[in-house]
Amino acid sequence: MTRVTILGSINVDTILQIPRLPKPGETLSMSGKQVAGGGKGANQAIAAARAEADTAFIGKVGDDANGKMMLKALQNAKIDTTQISTSNYADTGEAFILLDDNGQNSILVDGGTNQEIKIGDIETAHETIENADFLITQFETPLTTTLAAFRYAKSVGVTTILNPAPAKTDLDPELLKLTDLIVPNETESETLTGIKVTDEASMNAAATALIKQGVKAVIITVGAKGTYYQTKANHGFVKAFKVDAVDTTAAGDTFIGALSSRLNSDLSNLPAAVLFANKASSLTVQKLGAQPSIPHLSEILADGEIKKA
Repeated sequence: MTRVTILGSINVDTILQIPRLPKPGETLSMSGKQVAGGGKGANQAIAAARAEADTAFIGKVGDDANGKMMLKALQNAKIDTTQISTSNYADTGEAFILLDDNGQNSILVDGGTNQEIKIGDIETAHETIENADFLITQFETPLTTTLAAFRYAKSVGVTTILNPAPAKTDLDPELLKLTDLIVPNETESETLTGIKVTDEASMNAAATALIKQGVKAVIITVGAKGTYYQTKANHGFVKAFKVDAVDTTAAGDTFIGALSSRLNSDLSNLPAAVLFANKASSLTVQKLGAQPSIPHLSEILADGEIKKA
């Protein structure tokens, strides 16, 4: 069983269903409201665990009802929460998601306790990191903490996966040199490289630019079109599964969690793992909400399009 440790954000999502985004000064009526677990880190951890990876989490919640709810949700998903600490100084992170009738979303985030994860928390979690095949993180927690975590992971031979979301331009160059696999979407890829992703040639150019900055392999997700992957040795494109999207909120997080559950630590089976992750994402977008929509392994394998490894 693949062992995955995720350093990341824990949020409670409030999903506001609206026909379309309001114009400046306009008032719209909502057609629905839902409160559910979220946060890119927590979503990715639940996706990995539901795909039957042995999953642990490094993070922080507040001493509030939302924090207790999220701890219970992660534990119910069979995630090791030993390295999730409780802060007395901030509330658990929250996100407010505007979801339109086409399934597209705009998201506002209050980082809360996610911004309180310190280097000391990484030092406390050294054994958890060392026991993993993969360490995954995103940009919803402090970059100094991410850098410390990746430094330690590489020192003990753990493969690092970076989801550069939300995209940032002020990265420490060392972070990319410590990254084995980077997984941006097309917008994040453009932010990191300055290259607009429009076709496979531009994906290749963007991925090459990232590899030149020190990462060993690149995956660029392009939504309903599919996924481009590139290593120093090969590259390719894996088409998405065609479905009718209801809510795209956790599609990228599901992809990364599911990917890690099937990926070899030397990335040697990258195309097969991408296909598996594409399938998982295609199931996620057909349901409402982040964590409630993330599929279990049995659902991913149900129609026979993906074979069990």
